[in-house]
Amino acid sequence: MLTTFEATSKLITDAKLLHIAGTEALLRKLPMGRWIGGSTEYFMTKDGGKVSGDLLFVTEFPFKNFSIKTYSAQDISQVTKDSFDNGFTILVIPFDSAVHKEYAQNAAKYEKMFLRNIVGWISGMNLGIPDQVPIAVKGSTGAFTDKAVALHIEVPANKTVSVNIINIFEQDTASPIINFTEEGFSAKKCLVGGKEVVLADYILKNNIDTKLPLVGDYSGSGVNISFKSIENGVVNFYAPVFSGINYRMAKSISNYESLFNKRVAKYKNKEAVFSCNCILNFLYGELENKKIEAFAGPITFGEIAYQLVNQTLVYVSIT
Repeated sequence: MLTTFEATSKLITDAKLLHIAGTEALLRKLPMGRWIGGSTEYFMTKDGGKVSGDLLFVTEFPFKNFSIKTYSAQDISQVTKDSFDNGFTILVIPFDSAVHKEYAQNAAKYEKMFLRNIVGWISGMNLGIPDQVPIAVKGSTGAFTDKAVALHIEVPANKTVSVNIINIFEQDTASPIINFTEEGFSAKKCLVGGKEVVLADYILKNNIDTKLPLVGDYSGSGVNISFKSIENGVVNFYAPVFSGINYRMAKSISNYESLFNKRVAKYKNKEAVFSCNCILNFLYGELENKKIEAFAGPITFGEIAYQLVNQTLVYVSIT
């Protein structure tokens, strides 16, 4: 729920177990307690998309057995080992930090990664306000610009946790396969149909819409890599590209907002205990003041569904 600083402070002092999203300034002023948080000013609520520097999005959890831990780039691989066998972990990582880059590039290799329910998001800032710093917060300790914070929750033995991704994009099979020989958050050259090209030139010559992501084929599942910028002939991404993966451009969408809402509507009866949605869906789909009734939560600068994903909605359900 989107609520006031005062109401959020009351929940904390009442010893509720919470996940909180809001501005860096508000998060730093909240009382100490049993909560984790991350910075953003963008939210999806039951009344629609909102941008606010005065309110906080709060999710309360009724579970009794939990732990809250912080991780640096050096030990973030331990997050799966600390996660409960029957439960889920919400991980908040500051955008463009060393731990963000480490997790994005190596999470898939962590021990037990796909045997644990790891979800979460990359914290950010208001895109229209300069000099903001993304943070993650451990409510009992304080805020971090260089550490991830995780809330590990155990659910009762008779409950089952599911991590779910809503992705409106799919590979355009009419476009050529794109491969990368070097991995990372940026690329100058790539292979298109087996031929080496300068990626920025290829995008320009072919009039490619960079609001659409690259979609990687991961054993039949599509994973998005969103374009961030093109600077001095280098293409920058919001998530790393990997060698050995076949990418194609996403299939064109005639109406981003319509398709997004149509896809989400299929899940409107799902009961999500946590959800988050990408800032690019919010911006390109023009979701401010538009309702997405099934899901509410922070708008993020990257989503975590085991590994880092882009331009998706991620949610956790318990049955």
